[in-house]
Amino acid sequence: MGAKHILVVEDEEVIRETLRFNLVREGYQVSQAANGIEALEKARELRPDLIVLDLMLPELGGLEVCRILRQETTTPVLVLSARDSELDKIVGLRVGADDYMTKPFSLAELTARVMALLRRAQPTAEERGVIEVEEFGDFRFDRGARSVRVRDETLRLSPKEFDLLSFLLANPGRVHSREQLIRRVWGPKFFGERKTVDVHVRWLREKFEPFEALPFRITTVYGVGYRLDRILEPSEPAAPDVAVIGRR
Repeated sequence: MGAKHILVVEDEEVIRETLRFNLVREGYQVSQAANGIEALEKARELRPDLIVLDLMLPELGGLEVCRILRQETTTPVLVLSARDSELDKIVGLRVGADDYMTKPFSLAELTARVMALLRRAQPTAEERGVIEVEEFGDFRFDRGARSVRVRDETLRLSPKEFDLLSFLLANPGRVHSREQLIRRVWGPKFFGERKTVDVHVRWLREKFEPFEALPFRITTVYGVGYRLDRILEPSEPAAPDVAVIGRR
């Protein structure tokens, strides 16, 4: 297997070249883009294994680039930004970024995050051992195609939303703490906050909320974490200490 291919999107030449030099030194193949339009063109043409994306770009902003990329590909996206507020980070993750780093940053940390994202993009032995396609009535979850359908509608999940749901579906009935979910879904070198799990669970609930007859529910076990339960009876009442997928 050849070297992993990384696309670095950064309009400041000094930063772009510094990133290229260090990533090449780590053994990666690196391509570059200096604006948002060029980033989309190269992402479509080169199909890199990972994209390092600055948000402040000419011609087309990084958030819009990320939003478009997420509609077209599941390639991991590591966002770079000078904005460090919680809201900016949430917006970046919500449009499809897999990780978010604020400037200035250390090259060692960036390299570690790149390695973690690339590793998580590869199927683990545990993932290869689970059923590739799960179908329950009108619900179809295809791990190979990374697609989710309810009735005749295909749902668009971000890579991390898909990975989180995949893990929960593969381990029904078990309570997982936020720390366990971060290790299993985001990886042991994830540098973000525990609330990342809460945010992604909320987004999953919002996307499944329009559908009533789902074959599962994601429950919040207060003070502990989350559990996915198979639903045997459509009228089964929710336990008093849980929040059910699709309900607020």
